[in-house]
Amino acid sequence: MDEVEVVVAHSERATLRVGDVFLKVDPDQARIDAEVEAMSLAPVPTPEVLWRRPPVLALAALPGTTLGRLGGPSTGSPAAWAAAGAAIRKLHDAPLPPRTGRAGRSTAALAAELDDECALLVAKGLLPADLVTRNRRVAEAALRPWTPAFTHGDLQIAHVFLDGDEVTGIIDWSEAGRGDALYDLATFTLGHEEHLDDVLTGYGTDIDLDVVHAWWSLRSLLVVRWLIEHGFDPFAPGCEVDVLRSRM
Repeated sequence: MDEVEVVVAHSERATLRVGDVFLKVDPDQARIDAEVEAMSLAPVPTPEVLWRRPPVLALAALPGTTLGRLGGPSTGSPAAWAAAGAAIRKLHDAPLPPRTGRAGRSTAALAAELDDECALLVAKGLLPADLVTRNRRVAEAALRPWTPAFTHGDLQIAHVFLDGDEVTGIIDWSEAGRGDALYDLATFTLGHEEHLDDVLTGYGTDIDLDVVHAWWSLRSLLVVRWLIEHGFDPFAPGCEVDVLRSRM
C-alpha cells in the first residue's frame, strides 16, 4: 500500500501525495473552482484532474522534478531556468482569464495592507524597525500602474516541474488570474537571485529589475507574520527574512 506523504499542511488547506496522486483538501470551494478553471485555460502543462469530491481535488502527479525550494539548494542547468522563463512568458502572453488573481490586487489595497503589516511586524517585535523601513521603501517601486497579464499568483520554484530542460507541468493554481506579470517573475526567483538572468533569457523581454526587487521585499514583508503563525520558519537560511536582509 502506498504511504501518505504530507506535502504541505496548515489550518487553511493541505496537500497529500498517495502514490502518483496528489490530494488537495480545501474547504474553500471557490478556491478549488478557481484552480480548476485556471488549469483549463493556461497554455502551459498542468496536472490532469482525476476527480473532484468537495473538499478534495485529486490530481495526477507530474513527471520530473522541481528546481528546488525557497531556503534550499537550487538545481537545474541555466537552460532549465531559461525554459521555465519561456513557459512563464507563454502564460503571461495568453488571453486574460475572467478572474482577478492574487497578483492583481489594486495598488491602493496593497499599499494599505503593506503599511498595516509593517506596523504589526515592528509592534510585535518580529523584525527590526530599520529592516522593515528599508524594505518598505524598496517595495514602493512595485506600487505602480501595470498591464494585466494571465498570472499564476503563487509561482514558487517548488510549483514548476521539469524533466531535463523541459517544463512538464506547473501546479497550485488557486491564486491565478489577471495580475502583474512581474509579481510572478519575482515570486519564481525569490531567494534565488543568481538565476534571475537565466529566467529572463527564456522570458525574452526587458523588464524593470527595480520592480522585481520591490516585489521581493513586498512579498516577504506580507508573509513573514503569516508564516510564523502557521508553523513555518521565515528566518530559516535563504528564506524571507534573508531576502529582506539582502536589500539592506
